[in-house]
Amino acid sequence: MSDRAGDFLKGLVIGGLAGAVIGILYAPKSGKETREEIGKKAEELLAKAKEEYEQALEKSRKTYETAVSRLKKIEEAAREKVGELETKAGEMVDKGKVSLEDNKSRLKKAIDAGVEAFKEEKSA
Repeated sequence: MSDRAGDFLKGLVIGGLAGAVIGILYAPKSGKETREEIGKKAEELLAKAKEEYEQALEKSRKTYETAVSRLKKIEEAAREKVGELETKAGEMVDKGKVSLEDNKSRLKKAIDAGVEAFKEEKSA
């Protein structure tokens, strides 16, 4: 739990106890009744603080689980994209190899034709 939530709960308990004690001490009752009422109020405040704590804890747990779930989805999407990019890169490399071989073959034919034309020109 965050420090702010912990500080809030501490303030809630201390403030509640202080208010209850002051209210009870100024009430016109016997010492035994006053002690019993202070005990009851303290138990009520403790129960309320526990309830608030459990609610905050559950909310934090849900937020954490939601964040983990979203991160898993993002990770899976990223893995899919990486796979797609690897496939496309492989395809581009293959196309590049084919294109290079074609161009190499055409260049060789052009050079051979140029050499042949040079030989014919020289012999004529």
